[in-house]
Amino acid sequence: MRVLVKLTILLLLVTVTSVSVVSASESAIMPASPYSVLESIGNKLFGRIAANQQEIKKFPQLMQVIVEEELMPSIDYRYASYRILGKHLRKTSKDQRAKFVDSMRRNLARTYANALMQYNNQQVVFEPEKLTNGKKIVAVKTQIIDVNKPTINVVFKMRQNKKTGQWKAFDMVVEGISLLSSIKAELSKKIAKQGVEQVTIELAALAK
Repeated sequence: MRVLVKLTILLLLVTVTSVSVVSASESAIMPASPYSVLESIGNKLFGRIAANQQEIKKFPQLMQVIVEEELMPSIDYRYASYRILGKHLRKTSKDQRAKFVDSMRRNLARTYANALMQYNNQQVVFEPEKLTNGKKIVAVKTQIIDVNKPTINVVFKMRQNKKTGQWKAFDMVVEGISLLSSIKAELSKKIAKQGVEQVTIELAALAK
């Protein structure tokens, strides 16, 4: 899971340090756009972390709680999990799918919490607000800017739920490398060889 850890660290650097380039008037016109959703996630998550710095140092497990409450509701982990299962999805039962999604969610939350401990105040700039033109999946370009280091280009893939209209992140592409594709490539062979239940057990163990 090394690739997952590296990419999720970059994910959190983006979500917790976002610098909005959207004007107040544009925000008023499109309050629920994928662009404004990312900004909102970052502000709430980072604000809570900043307000609990001393407590987090004493009780590192508090970071896990913050991630569960502030970040995970904005991650479309079910859709991402189904994409990871790919061709194996149709061979799974409802119960197997539910357990796989839960294990993936818990493993991602653990990885996010660990990555947040390495936050170093990087600056991140999002592309300007745009009309989605009815698209249900939108790619939001961002740049991670760090002093004396090359700028990193990141693209967030956001998906709008057909029923609720809510936008959530399901993938990110860092310098051309997709987090979702990396996880799928790592787990697909294991699922084919060991079965989805065994892989689910391994993911659950990692989450602990």
